Amino acid sequence: MRTVIVLEDDRTAAIVPLIVHTEKTRAGRLRVLTYPLDNWGSFYGPIGPNPPSALKAAMEHIRRTPRDWDLIELRWIGAPGTDWRESRNAMRSAGYQAYSTLWNETAAVDFSAGWESYLSGRKGVWLRRIRQTEEKLSRQGKVEYLRCRPESLRQGDGDPHWDLYEACEAVARSSWQAAATDGTTLSHQTVRAFLREVHALAAAAGAADMNLLLLDGRPAAFIYGYHYRGCAYGLRRGFDARSLRTGLGTVLLWNTLKDSALRGDRIYDMGIGSPHSKRHFQNRVIPIFRLSHFPSSVLRTQFLRLSRWLQSRRLSGVS
Repeated sequence: MRTVIVLEDDRTAAIVPLIVHTEKTRAGRLRVLTYPLDNWGSFYGPIGPNPPSALKAAMEHIRRTPRDWDLIELRWIGAPGTDWRESRNAMRSAGYQAYSTLWNETAAVDFSAGWESYLSGRKGVWLRRIRQTEEKLSRQGKVEYLRCRPESLRQGDGDPHWDLYEACEAVARSSWQAAATDGTTLSHQTVRAFLREVHALAAAAGAADMNLLLLDGRPAAFIYGYHYRGCAYGLRRGFDARSLRTGLGTVLLWNTLKDSALRGDRIYDMGIGSPHSKRHFQNRVIPIFRLSHFPSSVLRTQFLRLSRWLQSRRLSGVS
């Protein structure tokens, strides 16, 4: 960890969380100074009312301290409602190259025009399939959709509702992801304790978002994530692989999106990866950028520098 605290008049004005992470690259193992997200989300950045100013201050501090990294690569740039160019300009103002390239893309649902407008953009055949799937499930048992978004401690709540979180964990343990060895779901032992700690903090901040589909009163599918200022993010989702009922995940996601629209969410970020399962739901693909700097004194990074430069030239208006 290399967290930078930005002060104004001896008071904390912003926090810029960073890490130095050793990664295997085409140039060998390199120490990368980056954000501590590790792809458990789509976007990241400084914490505070003026992120570009905070990033500039952090980068100026990095320049004044001994270098324990081989390159800087700030990923997960470009969250909805922000301009990724401000982060690029902040790095450049602090004296860094900041080559701008595409890191990834995330599938999203934009509700800014309302639910009915969103529906009008979906194919009729697909909407009929959704209704048929819902009807098929209802004939096999009682179907209930449950969503929990605790208000914050400041608003008199902050209850983590551990019974619901643990129901999400239980479904995760019964999902196909549970067999993965890289800690991809809530119940995996390498991330379970950390995610539970973050859940308690998210509930206290009024940012936790739990969605469950119940069949005959038993949790059968879950979507767990966070929400903040009209933007919701689905961190992980899954369904009980032991169930013979099909369409559990589809019905839960559909109910979650409809409820988000009715609650006034502007964006529902379904996350990167698995494009096939999201293609009918999404109405927007949001690019995720990265900003890279390669010190001239680290010779083995110069091939990567050339590669990033060429990539940045291919993106219109980025370089």
